[in-house]
Amino acid sequence: MSGTPFVHLHVHTEYSLLDGAIRINSLLDKAHELGMGSVAITDHGNMFGVVEFYDKAVKAGIKPIIGCEVYVAPGDRKDRSPSPTGEPNAYHLVLLVMNEKGYKNLTRLVTLGHLEGFYYHPRVDMALLREYNSGLIALSACLKGNIPYLIRINQMDAALRKAQEMAGIFDDRFYLEVQANGLAEQQTVNQGLKEISKTLSLPLAATNDCHYLNKTDAMAHDVLLCIQTGKTIDDEKRLKFSSDEFYFKSRPEMEASLTGYGEALDNTAHLAERCNFQMGFGE
Repeated sequence: MSGTPFVHLHVHTEYSLLDGAIRINSLLDKAHELGMGSVAITDHGNMFGVVEFYDKAVKAGIKPIIGCEVYVAPGDRKDRSPSPTGEPNAYHLVLLVMNEKGYKNLTRLVTLGHLEGFYYHPRVDMALLREYNSGLIALSACLKGNIPYLIRINQMDAALRKAQEMAGIFDDRFYLEVQANGLAEQQTVNQGLKEISKTLSLPLAATNDCHYLNKTDAMAHDVLLCIQTGKTIDDEKRLKFSSDEFYFKSRPEMEASLTGYGEALDNTAHLAERCNFQMGFGE
């Protein structure tokens, strides 16, 4: 099984400002070192790094996959009133570019998120996803994605309906994203996603939501989060990642964290084969 390559499809670079600690040159060196022929970047709500990433990846002989982890409003993107039920003001969704149409749609979504949907984050909504999904692959994202959120609060029926809705929009371009971050609640979500995958015949894809390159970088990333939130390392109540597993893992490390999800690991390579956008410079 492990002869199949694994591709990282959920990666935050330094362009995920004060949240990602991965520099593009180091990312490409690491991918090369681990024998990965392609890699994606999916920064939060922006595409600031895509030109640099694309250019350097091609020169390094690595296939670049351009993406973005967008924020999706729970209702209308223009509605800025807080939820009466305590629902988050935005859910995460990972979008990956397959072709030129997808690139244009992703830039449109990110732009409209900033211009029309900004409320703490640049937010799109389901109406925009219905209009601008062509040429894009969607992954259900981390614990802050809508489907994982519903699984976490024990609303499996609602999670199933949301997965159906997303599959209705993206057709065969929607993947349920299991992660290898070592969190107990992630294990619960992974199991829930596996059940939904069986019920709806939706494919699983394994990621690690990489925020730093090596396990030893977890402390430096923690400091970045402190700067972002204006807190100190000593503050017990600050925003903090509760594991040091959000790094750029090798296939064997992913397998060790995701026992029984071999197909989800294999699917990353198939998914990468579907992304073939070529950026034209100087045209």
